[in-house]
Amino acid sequence: MDDSIMIPYFVHEGDMTRIERANKRLWIIVIILIVALIGSNIGWLVYESQFSDVVTTVEQEVDTGNGTAVVSGTGDAIYGESDPTGDGAQAGQDQ
Repeated sequence: MDDSIMIPYFVHEGDMTRIERANKRLWIIVIILIVALIGSNIGWLVYESQFSDVVTTVEQEVDTGNGTAVVSGTGDAIYGESDPTGDGAQAGQDQ
């Protein structure tokens, strides 16, 4: 005789029936989870849709006289004096 093990057919049928039941349960769980995911996404969409986005445009006039901070082209902030040339040097300073 071979070294293989002989398994009776009714044992194999019992095993296959048990595996089929387990697979059926797993498919039911997967379908329930998909429905729960879709339901929670719809719930969040309904919840978020009750809020509206408000966009406001604000225009501000800038006075370049004394007391304003002017950011020069080099990124330096100059306080109290305007920089009409845009080179980053304050008025009255030699470079």
